[in-house]
Amino acid sequence: MHVRSARSPGRETLISSWEGEANELNLIRLVLAPGSSESLTFDGEEAAIVLLDGAVTFEAAGRRYQAERESPFVKRASALYLPPGDKVTVRADRQSELLVATTACEESGQVAFISPEQVVVNARGKGVYAREVHDILVSDPYAKRLLVGETFNPPGHWSSFPPHKHDGEDGEPYLEEVYYYRLSPSQGFGYQGLYATDGSLDEGYAVRDGDAVLISRGYHPVAAAPGYSLYYLWVLAGEQRQLVVFEDPAHRWLHQP
Repeated sequence: MHVRSARSPGRETLISSWEGEANELNLIRLVLAPGSSESLTFDGEEAAIVLLDGAVTFEAAGRRYQAERESPFVKRASALYLPPGDKVTVRADRQSELLVATTACEESGQVAFISPEQVVVNARGKGVYAREVHDILVSDPYAKRLLVGETFNPPGHWSSFPPHKHDGEDGEPYLEEVYYYRLSPSQGFGYQGLYATDGSLDEGYAVRDGDAVLISRGYHPVAAAPGYSLYYLWVLAGEQRQLVVFEDPAHRWLHQP
């Protein structure tokens, strides 16, 4: 499922399990003008709110947290974890874009703010599939089901490579995933592939700044066009809160020295 929707002020649902598009995940985009605000609460669901750019103040559980980010390509993320039933108000100090990811959750928890200094940075791959992966909510003690992070492809580089999947069809735990893309410069594009080795899935999308893709099955490699840096937020939820992947056997040789 490939979603392309022009940014509009306020709250917009891009991918929804509430309407049956997805099984596990919901993805909401918030575009806030300076001085505007949005209040959010999700009964029976936990949420992760990630600032992509701008400056905002989160008010939740009697506390305030301030965050600012010029661009995903300039600074690490700030994020807020919101447990089921808790309320947060997001106020914009300047024009801001945020993403809100939610999934069903029965466990209670506590509001947590993740600062840029808490983001874990990982170098992955080599050569033209070298990229940087940032863990936002991965090994933390806050989220119960959500896994959230960001991947940065230099121009011309690939990620999710060697191609992997986590759809449960080869014994790995099932995890549904959503990608949300940004490009720098913003007129650029990337490639999102989706395939299964038995031929039952073979799709590809030219993804642009502000697009989203739902990944419910199959291998899903990503490529950035030459001259354009590509970013995507990734969110997963499913059978367990641990990313266990199954790599395409045809391409595992790439791990050899």
